[in-house]
Amino acid sequence: MIELMAPAGNFAAMQAAIDAGADSVYFGVEQLSMRARSTMNFTLDDLEEVAARCAPKNVKTYITLNTIIYDHDLGLAKKIVDRAVAAGITAIIASDQAVIQYAKSKGMPVHISTQLNVTNIETVQFYSLFADVMVLSRELSVRQVQKIVEGVKKDDIRGPSGELVRIEIFAHGALCMAVSGKCYLSLHTQNSSANRGACIQNCRRKYRVVDIEGGHELEIDNEYIMSPKDLCTIDFLDQVIATGVSVLKIEGRGRAPEYVKTVIECYREAIDAYYAGTYNQEKIDDWMARLAKVYNRGFWSGYYLGQEMGEWTKKHGSSAQQKKVFLGKGIHYYPKAKVAHFDIDSYSLKVGDKVVIIGPTTGVVETEITELMVNSQKVNEATKGMDCTFPLEQLIRKSDKLYKLVDVEVEA
Repeated sequence: MIELMAPAGNFAAMQAAIDAGADSVYFGVEQLSMRARSTMNFTLDDLEEVAARCAPKNVKTYITLNTIIYDHDLGLAKKIVDRAVAAGITAIIASDQAVIQYAKSKGMPVHISTQLNVTNIETVQFYSLFADVMVLSRELSVRQVQKIVEGVKKDDIRGPSGELVRIEIFAHGALCMAVSGKCYLSLHTQNSSANRGACIQNCRRKYRVVDIEGGHELEIDNEYIMSPKDLCTIDFLDQVIATGVSVLKIEGRGRAPEYVKTVIECYREAIDAYYAGTYNQEKIDDWMARLAKVYNRGFWSGYYLGQEMGEWTKKHGSSAQQKKVFLGKGIHYYPKAKVAHFDIDSYSLKVGDKVVIIGPTTGVVETEITELMVNSQKVNEATKGMDCTFPLEQLIRKSDKLYKLVDVEVEA
């Protein structure tokens, strides 16, 4: 069965991925990943806990160590590899030959990053000297992907493990306007390199075009012409799996834990339905509706179905049909009664509200409020400044945060 790989920007997202049915997780450590600018990264001291959480669930762990590496980065890069080996991390995702070679010398399996823009079978043959898994360029069609997978089998291309090279592709999430993310716009305007994990996403903004000779100014009507919609393959996942790829990767290390939970749940169900022979349009419609509720810039099929140009977003930010509003923090959980106790720090909570609880150990828990108590009395509403209890099957912790889920009107 194909491997479903989830993004993890923090422990809450990682736990959400595990609970939702991911087969593997990938994450950044310190500043040498393609999300280095983000706060969504782990530290070296987190690696033992990452492995301890994932190993019992048979979830593989991959560190993204795939930025451009300068001489002054080599010490940290090697330290990350060393600590990853000691902690029992599954593999390193890399693009720089120095990292690839050092990981190989330490017996740490390597996955070739999409940053290396692998687009043909001879490139796969070359990198098979170093890696058992390769992430293909996101600009390929399903036909091109399938040809590469077939080429691996035909030419019997094997990695260092002696096994046939496994091919990985992106299945869902943000796309960059540049080929394999090699964009210099952020570096040019703000001296903040996208290829060092510090993209400021100039492309997601709206622009005007000025005729320098005549001074005439044009506003690009209703389109962010450098900001692609998000990739979504769930509505043609049968074609994607039929290519023979081994791993489906979900983008989103900078996105919230509830995004990870929803997307992984949908793709887990879709993969299982494909193998069970129950993948159909009714289920696709349900998955698409659920995916639309969490962060997205609209959806398109990427280049997999043969399109040469991107589809662009119509607005700034997310087109999610649902947002979360912070209500308060956890106080206690009563396991015998299965009741959660929360402080309401802002807004109000009512019977019938849909809520999500997020925490580094808890992950993501969604529920609907069916009963609400304040001072041991049943109420219909708990307002700011009150603490309240409500029935909940899952254990919660003091560090957990409570949010109300609110529907959002989205422009067509």
